[in-house]
Amino acid sequence: MPDEQTPLACAAAPTQALVKARPMWQRVIWLLAGLLSLALGIAGIFLPLLPTTPFILLTAFCFSRGSSRCEAWILNHRTFGPMVRDWRATRAVPLRAKQLASVMMTIGSVWAAITLPTQWAWLPALCCACVATWLWRLPTRR
Repeated sequence: MPDEQTPLACAAAPTQALVKARPMWQRVIWLLAGLLSLALGIAGIFLPLLPTTPFILLTAFCFSRGSSRCEAWILNHRTFGPMVRDWRATRAVPLRAKQLASVMMTIGSVWAAITLPTQWAWLPALCCACVATWLWRLPTRR
C-alpha cells in the first residue's frame, strides 16, 4: 500500500471520493465484475485463446468504480501494476504486445478449429478477430 507521499496515493484520492459517492449495490457490482475479469485475466495466462491484458485493464477499470483499496492493489501489483499504469499514462499498446497477442490468438484459433466440432470451430476465430481488430486500432507505443 503506498504511503501518503507517493504520486499513486495522491492520484487515488479523487478515485476514493468517486467510489464512496456510489451506492453500495453499485460498488458491489463493480467489485464483482472486477473480480470476474481478474479471474479471466489470470486464466488467460494459461489458456491460449483468452487474452490476459484486456481483462486486467478491465479489472482496474471496475475496481476504480467499486473499491479504491482493490484499485490500489492492482496498481501496485508486481506483475499487473506496470501494464495498468502504462495504459493509464499513454493509452497505447506496445508493438511487441500487439504482435505477440496476434500470433497467440492465431495459434489458438487454429488449434480450436482442429479440435472443436465443425459447427463451433468458427467461434474462437471470430472472437479473436474482433479482439485483434480492437487491439490494432489502438495507438501503438514503440
